[in-house]
Amino acid sequence: MANYRRRSSGIFSGLVLLSVGALLLIRNYRGLDLGHVIGHWWPLLIIFWGAIKLYERTVGQRSVEPGGARVTAGEVWLVLGMLALVGSIVAYDYGKTKIGDVMPEMGDSFPFDIDVASKSVPPNAHITIHTGRGDLSVRSSSDSQIRLAAKKNISAWSEDDARRIGESVSAEIVQNGDNYEVRPTGLGLGDSRISVDMEVSVPQKASVTLKTEKGDISVADMGTDVSVINQNGDVEVRGTAGDVSIDVRKGDVKISDTTGNVKISGKGGEIDATNATGSLTIDGDFYGPIRADKIIKGVRLVSQKTDLTLSQLTGHMEAGSGNLEIFEAPGNLTVHTRDNEINIENAGGKVKVDNRNANIELRFAAPPKEDIEITNSSSGISLSLPGSASFEIQADCHSCDIDSEFSADSLKKTSLESGDSHLEGKYGNGRGPKISLKTSYGAINLRRTTAESPPEAPRAPQPPKAPSQEKKPTSSTD
Repeated sequence: MANYRRRSSGIFSGLVLLSVGALLLIRNYRGLDLGHVIGHWWPLLIIFWGAIKLYERTVGQRSVEPGGARVTAGEVWLVLGMLALVGSIVAYDYGKTKIGDVMPEMGDSFPFDIDVASKSVPPNAHITIHTGRGDLSVRSSSDSQIRLAAKKNISAWSEDDARRIGESVSAEIVQNGDNYEVRPTGLGLGDSRISVDMEVSVPQKASVTLKTEKGDISVADMGTDVSVINQNGDVEVRGTAGDVSIDVRKGDVKISDTTGNVKISGKGGEIDATNATGSLTIDGDFYGPIRADKIIKGVRLVSQKTDLTLSQLTGHMEAGSGNLEIFEAPGNLTVHTRDNEINIENAGGKVKVDNRNANIELRFAAPPKEDIEITNSSSGISLSLPGSASFEIQADCHSCDIDSEFSADSLKKTSLESGDSHLEGKYGNGRGPKISLKTSYGAINLRRTTAESPPEAPRAPQPPKAPSQEKKPTSSTD
């Protein structure tokens, strides 16, 4: 009787080890977020596992080898072990970024001033300012010098211990080719007891790049481009004339009175942008709210749930958890999103909205001049237009009803026994835009925009009339 030997799953085991090793290597050298990768791509493990089993079954049938595609105990333990390894690393990263930030440092914090000589630089120099832990403030100056005021903060049980721990910590301004670098020195890697706050003034026309691992960054009144890379902390930029690029991983961002284009990427908390004559681009996952006011060249927002384009914003936009509001956007507007209640008022250009699982409401104070296209599912659509508007409409509601306050012989509504409703036709005397509304399991409401009439001014009281005296006819005698 022949002895059959069970095939080993060397291919699967090798792929698991190679994949986990590659992920850990990328994490160490590129800062890969393992929690995000595992949370989205874990089904690939099952797909690879099944594909290898199919391959082993095919090979086993050709070689008449039984049990060639069985799931072995060794494979199960290998998968569990790798998941436990990756899970422990994810938990460590989470604890380091979330819990570690709120844990108080041991002892008290003792500040010590750092004296650094100023350095003359060309007016248009490129300057890189890098601090590991600590706040960073950058301002422009009228002269061609870099001036640095630094302070090291040491957490320790006593001032003598703090002085000893931070004895080697200082700061410097050095030149590397055409670039000038401002940085602290003498810091140990990963030493959370030490932070260095820096206030730096640079020539107004110099371009600056700011980097920090943990701390707040503030930039003001720069005449050229500004680049900010911050791992953990808030960022504020105001009064800049060049383009602004901000890459954050945790923290809030505030932008005001900028002239160039602004781009914010990464992930973090709130974003507040006000009075920008350029454009605003937000690319990443920010739990918000995201607020924008008066962005002349428009807003571009790209996240996992939302893809928004505004060609111009003269009013206000706010995107929060489960809601999106846009007021006074005279340019074109395009939104692709889901699970967001949408409220748009007084859009001036073409409007295209695609949503799911949340209501959409549009309101126009003046008759729209451009086409409107709204698509939704499992929620309603409400569109309010002035009674003086002219338009051509086609509305479809699957398993729901259409309610319209506009009536005309050229508007025809049909309802089917299945619950579907359809409205089509023209309204008004002039040539208006095309309106397309489509949803399911909600309702479509077409309303007239109501505008309150201004109250009548009170009339001035009239003086009382004098009583009239009737004149009696007089008789004449000859």
